[in-house]
Amino acid sequence: MSEPRPRSGGASGPAAGTAASPAPTQPEEADRLREVLHNSAYRRALVFCALIGIPVSLAAFWFLAGLHEAETALWDDLPDALGRSAPPWWWPLPLSVVSGLVVGLVVTRLPGRGGHIPASGLHSGGATARAVPGVVIAAAASLPLGAVLGPEAPLIALGGGLAMLFAVMVRAPATKESSVILGAAGAASALSAIFGNPLVGAVILMEVAGVGGSTLFTIMLPALLASGVGALVFTGFGRWTGLGTGSLAIGLPSPPSLDVGDVGWSLLMAVLIGAFMHWVLVGGRMVARFVAAHPLRHTVLCAVAAGGCAAVYAAATGRSPAEVALSGQTTLSQLAAHPHDWSTGELIAVLVLKSLAYALCLGSLRGGPVFPSLFLGGAFGVVLSPLPGLGLVSGMAAGMAASTATALRLPVSSVLLVVLMLGNSESIPVVVLAAVAAFVTTELLPRGPAVPEWPPLPAAKA
Repeated sequence: MSEPRPRSGGASGPAAGTAASPAPTQPEEADRLREVLHNSAYRRALVFCALIGIPVSLAAFWFLAGLHEAETALWDDLPDALGRSAPPWWWPLPLSVVSGLVVGLVVTRLPGRGGHIPASGLHSGGATARAVPGVVIAAAASLPLGAVLGPEAPLIALGGGLAMLFAVMVRAPATKESSVILGAAGAASALSAIFGNPLVGAVILMEVAGVGGSTLFTIMLPALLASGVGALVFTGFGRWTGLGTGSLAIGLPSPPSLDVGDVGWSLLMAVLIGAFMHWVLVGGRMVARFVAAHPLRHTVLCAVAAGGCAAVYAAATGRSPAEVALSGQTTLSQLAAHPHDWSTGELIAVLVLKSLAYALCLGSLRGGPVFPSLFLGGAFGVVLSPLPGLGLVSGMAAGMAASTATALRLPVSSVLLVVLMLGNSESIPVVVLAAVAAFVTTELLPRGPAVPEWPPLPAAKA
């Protein structure tokens, strides 16, 4: 069994709680919450966090808009200006050299080292105002230039760092508790910009911060699993009897109804995808250790190798290298809309080469793990959708849930994110079961090497 992840709260499960003092009862918790809300300092913090959300969300908007415009200019407008309908196969190589050089310089010379290493997952805290410039530069040098990463991790650091900066500007009292609250509020405000939903940002930060410790996972995994099975049984029994209990549906179209094949294949897919993505992430941590030995030189080497994966894909398939490079957010939409535009060989090629590039970028460049994992899971679902009784919608839903739960190790957030992306409730049971199965599979496998902790830069270089 893998080494358990450290989480705040210190509890390792229900057994740990029995050895310590008994858990507070619900009335005691309600009284504690009432006391907190009666605290004038906490109410002021709530107001301040609401005000902070305005400039942080504006900064997140312009940050994301700038990344999108830069990506469009480099991968669409510039090739078009050169008379090409798509980037040539060698296009990622010079971009990756620039990306590796800039990120390597930021990591070795600027405070905050450009943000945390993506192979270590999403982090909820530790952002400082001094780290913001490095985070922005490293993300701008990684994401539009072809890094197989998403913008969510830089957004968390940007939101938290800006919140701390605004607190300093207005001379707000600085305590350990207030710093945690402000950092979380800023990060959540920034995350809502990329996911388009404030609930996703709040739930992701709750899981990332380890609220409730490992006890939360001990309770939530059985609850998620039972709710998914319950939804399947409830829906299936209603269909069998022809009876109804009322519905909250408002008449929007739904995908085909789930059947036994969807559920069975989705569970098997989740185990397979969970194991595959686990070893991709282990590869990312191994790359991070390699980069730590010589940050500047090895960052450039890994960035060029990731660009080489995109170049090999384009040369072998005749398709755009952007399908392997970049986060995969745009390509995932194209895949969902036109899955038959890819042959099976092309899908297997993009899975293999994008996974390799993903591992290289996780350990060397700066960004987040969400969108590449969503694309890889969706591509797995399309490849396996011809299995008898599976179907395209269920295959993609289960694949995205399994890969995201493995990459983030946040099962509740992964379910919520995939459900919101799908835009229907019919696939929720499959999403829940796939996320839980992949998460359990991942936790049972060997964890592999840890991401090295880099010492802070000397003050003279800050």
